[in-house]
Amino acid sequence: MKTIRILLLALLVTPTVWAQQDAAQFKQFANEILWNGKCYSDLRSLCKGIGNRLSGSPAAAKAVAWGLQKMKEAGADTAYLQPVMVPHWVRGKEQLQLEFATNKFETVPMLSLGNSQGTNGKLLHAKIIMVHNFAEFEQLDNSQIKGAIVFFNYKFKQDLVNTFEGYGDAGQYRWKSPSMASEKQAAAVIIRSISTGADDYPHTGAMGYRNAKPIPAIAIGNETADRLEKELARRSVEAKLISNCKIIDTVLSYNVIGELRGSKYPKQIITFGGHLDSWDVGEGAHDDGAGCVQSIEVIRTLKQQNIKPIHTVRAVLFMNEENGLRGGNAYADSLVAKKEQAIFAMESDAGGFSPRGIGFEMNDSLKAICKSWKPLFEPYNIYDFDKDEGGADISPLKKFNTPLAGLLPDPQRYFDVHHTNKDVFEEVSHRELKLGAFAMTAFIYMVDQHLFK
Repeated sequence: MKTIRILLLALLVTPTVWAQQDAAQFKQFANEILWNGKCYSDLRSLCKGIGNRLSGSPAAAKAVAWGLQKMKEAGADTAYLQPVMVPHWVRGKEQLQLEFATNKFETVPMLSLGNSQGTNGKLLHAKIIMVHNFAEFEQLDNSQIKGAIVFFNYKFKQDLVNTFEGYGDAGQYRWKSPSMASEKQAAAVIIRSISTGADDYPHTGAMGYRNAKPIPAIAIGNETADRLEKELARRSVEAKLISNCKIIDTVLSYNVIGELRGSKYPKQIITFGGHLDSWDVGEGAHDDGAGCVQSIEVIRTLKQQNIKPIHTVRAVLFMNEENGLRGGNAYADSLVAKKEQAIFAMESDAGGFSPRGIGFEMNDSLKAICKSWKPLFEPYNIYDFDKDEGGADISPLKKFNTPLAGLLPDPQRYFDVHHTNKDVFEEVSHRELKLGAFAMTAFIYMVDQHLFK
């Protein structure tokens, strides 16, 4: 009987002891990152020294060399490059003019959508047909659309507090509308940017043609979209478009990898990372320079704290998330080739804003364990452990049934800057960025130390 009581007491006390030890380690992580963290200065060097870095571009190649050097400086046991073949899309010169007064055309801000085909430098002059959603579009006859520019005027749902829900809702208009319009013989597509911003910054982003004939596809900012909507409500409006965007070829690039080797299970891999490529506008600061430098900071902090991981913890700077996901797929394939086991993966690709939580895509038993760590994070104002979240680059690991997690920063400002010229280093707070790096470090530490015992 006495033995049973001792065992029961041990079961009750041990988690408290663990929690006290882990809380103390969390404090050490936070102190180190907030006082001595390198992620903000790393982000400055990436954004100001290299700038935007679309996959396949010379800037992306410079970013690969930058990332490898930063992994080495962080103290990775091993740092190396993983080959990835990526598409090379170029924007070229482009201009959109709208007829806001009869026979008077005004040049407005615009961006071609990623992977789209332009006008080959020729002038496209056509009338604009406006629809507010896909249902309205489907009601139009081909004869009404043929030769016209279709304006998909779908507004981001501002009433959704979680802006990523709004992005999921509106994003389909960026991806699908060029194919749908092409199938009805439209000359081109204009979309209202997938944006929460009360401004006139156009937002680019990937689109696809399915099996449809490629036609020009562009985005305009919210203010221009509002003006165009009002003008079309009272009269016919025409547009003049010249663009030179196109996919040139496929070129060799790389994922950048840095790791701390597992002391007990080196072939069991805990992956975390962000994507190194960005769109060719702005500096790719929030999307996703932030996730890259936070991942490097995890390696640096664990090394500085002399943490000997049980499993191999691996930071990956993925290439080609924005317009192909080639890096994520190549990484998943490499695990099979190297006979490694992907036991867990985490992604930071939602901006460098204050971390509010961590989302999960995993079975209920593992999710329950991860949620039990919430009290350790709450003192750092990280409290949301209820959302389903993984990440694009780690999504190919689902075929291995790998548990996935995603960092959840505050979402209110992300889609103001996402895929725009506004996504620059100056838009990032050093404290918010460092707190995100802390959240990742602490969570990866808990996964390594406690999740698979």
